[in-house]
Amino acid sequence: MTEITAPITQDVHTIPRKLPDGPVNLIGLTRPQMRDALIAAGTPEKQAKMRVNQLWQWLYHWGVRDFAAMTNLAKDYRAMLAATFVIEVPQVVTRQVSTDGTRKYLVRIAGGHEVEVVYIPEEDRGTLCISSQVGCTLTCSFCHTGTQKLVRNLTPAEIVGQILIARDDLGQWPEPGQGTGENGPRLLSNIVLMGMGEPLYNFEHVRDAMKIAMDGEGIALSRRRITLSTSGVVPEIARTAQEIGCQLAVSFHATTDEVRDRLVPINKKWNIEALLAALRDYPKVSNSERITFEYVMLDGVNDTDADAHRLVRLIEGIPAKINLIPFNEWPGAPYKRSSGNRIHAFADIIYKAGYASPVRKPRGEDIMAACGQLKSETERVRRVRKGEGV
Repeated sequence: MTEITAPITQDVHTIPRKLPDGPVNLIGLTRPQMRDALIAAGTPEKQAKMRVNQLWQWLYHWGVRDFAAMTNLAKDYRAMLAATFVIEVPQVVTRQVSTDGTRKYLVRIAGGHEVEVVYIPEEDRGTLCISSQVGCTLTCSFCHTGTQKLVRNLTPAEIVGQILIARDDLGQWPEPGQGTGENGPRLLSNIVLMGMGEPLYNFEHVRDAMKIAMDGEGIALSRRRITLSTSGVVPEIARTAQEIGCQLAVSFHATTDEVRDRLVPINKKWNIEALLAALRDYPKVSNSERITFEYVMLDGVNDTDADAHRLVRLIEGIPAKINLIPFNEWPGAPYKRSSGNRIHAFADIIYKAGYASPVRKPRGEDIMAACGQLKSETERVRRVRKGEGV
């Protein structure tokens, strides 16, 4: 059999990845892809759309993973599905629960690699922070995740699968008679692509997974409940609005190129001026759909009054809010968290300039689940075995 490879674009180089042989996983297929797969398996074209609708509801509304339980399909059709396809999601390896209710899942994907997923419960919402890559290529100096080398992009099945396993754990699949969307259970109400990896370096797979999450016949999350965070992959920013339509967040973290080059090295390729130009042109920008600027507070690095005033000048004309993130320290971290007084003084300058400036409350610090702390245990252990340290 001829080996089939699929290119994974990662900045300026291509990493080939062998596609798995065997049955096709229905999880992660878009509706057109599922239709094509069913027709290829023998489903008459005239029935294909109906069959996709039926399977879609079983998979994404009811959370069913056994073809035998899909009772509105004929037995022989279920047998064909079971012989031709699989329904697979990542495997939960460990589940930790913080004292504040935050849950962190270490999940295993194909190849034995692992990524981390975090669920953050709040009074008015439940947010799931999901990963888009194993490791990360950006090497942001304040981010523990960025100290892990990139292994590969996640597939749509592995991305949307993170949502499905969280719903499993939360018991969020509806009972018979319950509706989809806002009429169904909503412990998991929001998704943020802020876990491991840079989503815009895995654009197509992230896009397809989010299209599945937004589909009204299944998980049914509004595009306004999905936020994609990028460190500044400028060429893909407009495409995000056009092909996904979700909310946008930017890991900004500095007000001069000199400092941002050090904190967020992608700035050397697309500097602050180029990034802000792309954000001003972002098709979804409006007063009702503001861009979120994420700004980690590092003691003596980017937290002065001058930085706050400069930040206000830089984002002038962009509907925005600024999330101030107290630095979440990790073993060996090269920075310290700004003091509470310094953070609030910084926030006050921004607020008085007319921008919302909430200070993010660290969540899950006791289980290393806070922003910037995610790092796969598997990759850490592999490095130790190779004598590379951590």
